[in-house]
Amino acid sequence: MDAELFKALGDATRRTILDELVERDGQTLFELCGRLTMKHGLTSSRQAISQHLAVLEEAGLVHTRRQGRYKFHHVDTGPLRAIVARWPIDTEEPDS
Repeated sequence: MDAELFKALGDATRRTILDELVERDGQTLFELCGRLTMKHGLTSSRQAISQHLAVLEEAGLVHTRRQGRYKFHHVDTGPLRAIVARWPIDTEEPDS
């Protein structure tokens, strides 16, 4: 699971897709493509964004829900919480 997660997070476009889903969860591919173009200047094809979503889904960061002929994409931060739990961040200043 870790390899898929880090592969998914290693791409700037996929991180931008996650940012968009955090800001507005439950978007269709069409909505995501429009927001990525308008807000971020990303001109990737719908097929390319769909492939990015598949990588994110494989890593457990995105789940989809079908409703009629539409497919809605939802972010899942559970895998990210697992990373934080695995490597807790120490907020104390180190001794000099």
